[in-house]
Amino acid sequence: MTLYQTTFENFNKNYIGSATMAVIGQSCLGAAAAMYILSHGTSIGQMIQLAIIVLACIFVNTSILAQMKHKVVFNLLILSTFLSVLFILLNTFIL
Repeated sequence: MTLYQTTFENFNKNYIGSATMAVIGQSCLGAAAAMYILSHGTSIGQMIQLAIIVLACIFVNTSILAQMKHKVVFNLLILSTFLSVLFILLNTFIL
């Protein structure tokens, strides 16, 4: 089995606990990404980055609250985490 399948099975098996931790974790990671983005000013580029991070976090939280399929929640969580880490790294080392 691949890492994705194994991780999804663990997430699916313990969905209530995993979803709770996902809301807390990705919200904190999204907040950190927003902080790094806004530390470089408030130009249109930063506002676009901020909108992407905020929407990604909102989609994850909404999918959990709307009780969507577990695979959809898991994929949105991965996307939100990837985007948050990407924007943290971009704003730390490149921009």
